[in-house]
Amino acid sequence: MLKDITIGQYYPGRSVLHRCDPRLKLVATIAYIVVLFVAANPLGIALSLLLLAALYRVAKIPGKMILRSLKPIVPIVIFTAVLNLFFVTGEGEPLVQFWVFHIYAEGVRYAILLAVRVCALIAGTSLLTYTTSPIVLTDAIENLLRPLAKVHFPVHELAMMMTIALRFIPTLIEETEKIMNAQKARGAMLDTGKFTQRIKALVPILIPLFISAFRRADELAMAMECRCYHGGEGRTRLKQLRFTATDVRCTLVIAAALAVIVSTRFFVPGLV
Repeated sequence: MLKDITIGQYYPGRSVLHRCDPRLKLVATIAYIVVLFVAANPLGIALSLLLLAALYRVAKIPGKMILRSLKPIVPIVIFTAVLNLFFVTGEGEPLVQFWVFHIYAEGVRYAILLAVRVCALIAGTSLLTYTTSPIVLTDAIENLLRPLAKVHFPVHELAMMMTIALRFIPTLIEETEKIMNAQKARGAMLDTGKFTQRIKALVPILIPLFISAFRRADELAMAMECRCYHGGEGRTRLKQLRFTATDVRCTLVIAAALAVIVSTRFFVPGLV
């Protein structure tokens, strides 16, 4: 399961999306998330999925990467959908009725649309990290938040923390896998037993993981000090962020697609 977590992973490529300005991709991702919850009807959700599928096709990212990004959240999606299935009421007679629970047609539609929305949200944010390296993404965040520096907001420090966090997520996942395999080799029962027993079995994993994380953080801080790192003041970049004609065309296409999806809210009756 841990190997299926793809947060922070970069999929190298030379597609149009890989070459786009990271600021455009970051803003487009935020706009896509907003549009997902503005489009309150099946047509809007279907168009959102169609747009996402087209972007994945342009980026030439294999379908198994999409499934890997969605697999860890399946239990959460199912749990949330089931809750909405039972607690959303509607008009008319319920489809299913037992004890104190009533399932209405509106609840079924709401649960399905909510599950699809969450999956599309995760797939959309995963596309951002697949096509943008953490370093470039940090430069984009710092550039977009630069106006806040006038009110003494630590823009560079925030961007640096986000970069380090994204960079070390795969490392910590790999470290966790090694610790779990070492504990299993010593006879730890991590995959069997009662729920309370599994919780107790996590203690021998969490303690070495925290120690390893703190050691890595100390080594990273020492390495940054040895390289005379003193924050973003006077820092230069090898590659400057510049909008190109390709970025302008991509902006127009994505903006038009998102506008069409939003327009379905006003012409098609919403369900949720």
